[in-house]
Amino acid sequence: MMMPSRIMEVRFHGRDVEISSSFAPGTTVREALLASEILPSMVIVSYEGTVLPHSTRLNQDIELLVTTISSGG
Repeated sequence: MMMPSRIMEVRFHGRDVEISSSFAPGTTVREALLASEILPSMVIVSYEGTVLPHSTRLNQDIELLVTTISSGG
């Protein structure tokens, strides 16, 4: 008997983004960003004040703060 695969909810929020999407457990922050049409090279992602590497695997419902990196001259 197959168990249904679990889905987790990832919510990205910040000044420039507000999106929730469903992913399979084990999805990386980078994969979730790309699937949500957020360019990983343009943002820093944090959870409860801790910056997460984009290679971090997500395994539960989570709310992540997205900070857009800006530069200019």
